Amino acid sequence: MSHSIASTIPLIDLSKLDGSTNERAEFLKELRVAARDIGFFYLINHGIDSTLLSQVQSISRQFFALPQPEKDRVAMVNSKHFRGYNRAASELTRGQPDWREQFDLGAERLPIVQHENSPAWSRLQGPNQWPETLPELKPLLLNWQKAMTAMSLKILRAFAESLSLPLDAFDPLYGDKPNEHIKLIRYPGRGADESNQGVGAHKDSGFLSFLLQDRQKGLQVEVEDGRWVDALPIEGSFVVNIGELLELATNGYLRATVHRVIAPPVKSERLSLAFFLGARLDAIVPVFQLPAELAAQANGPESDPKNPLLRDVGWNYLKGRLRSHPDVAERFYADILVS
Repeated sequence: MSHSIASTIPLIDLSKLDGSTNERAEFLKELRVAARDIGFFYLINHGIDSTLLSQVQSISRQFFALPQPEKDRVAMVNSKHFRGYNRAASELTRGQPDWREQFDLGAERLPIVQHENSPAWSRLQGPNQWPETLPELKPLLLNWQKAMTAMSLKILRAFAESLSLPLDAFDPLYGDKPNEHIKLIRYPGRGADESNQGVGAHKDSGFLSFLLQDRQKGLQVEVEDGRWVDALPIEGSFVVNIGELLELATNGYLRATVHRVIAPPVKSERLSLAFFLGARLDAIVPVFQLPAELAAQANGPESDPKNPLLRDVGWNYLKGRLRSHPDVAERFYADILVS
């Protein structure tokens, strides 16, 4: 069983990028093919310290084990930057509640001073909320965020090289302020007669997404229309997927793939740690000129008519957040909501 799954979602070894000339060429080809055909792959030998990863998993479990009032003190509804804690069923995907509790954080930056003509997306930048009763959470997660950003930017440059673009082709899109977003996610067990939507079918909006799974399965990838495969946990790996920004930037040569999470059975739970690398909020995504033989295979980006893709990164990101978190939208963005 696992063989057929693994042959659907490829396994890629990042250490080959720094290997011999042949190994590097092999890695770049595997990366391009995986991102084009499936839009998902497992990444091993990624260079992120395994001790750090287990510490981050452990502190995340400690956070979710805090008393409910402690978690509610850092509720996302307090943050116009969409940072903080959400109880299960408070985030919506395609209008239906997701059965997961989660804690969101982004790059720790000062808020952008607001003027009369400031675009609404400029409110997204700002500090995170941190639980006072778990002080070690902040340094650990910011340390992990830094390590993940460095590793993901290395992969983004490898993507540029694999597409025969200049190595730094994507650099101006993130500059010194990439949109680094972390989600700690706990999926509680659900009974057979309850909704099993851990998170509904969706695409990710940024460049690249990295998921550290525990041992409980649940992530599913739509490899073809209506055909879903399990992305079973593989110890020490990240599941990596392409976001809509890369699909847009390559005119659909690279593929952002629809995926979902099925909630675990009753009396069990699933812990997932997600890191998303996005572009700077003020960037506009261009279409890069690929070599003729690759450009000929580009399908054009697949935009969902109910959720059109925008080239303006800040607006595209804000649109997704407003839809997913109506309570934050009403509190801090009522001025731009269409009634």
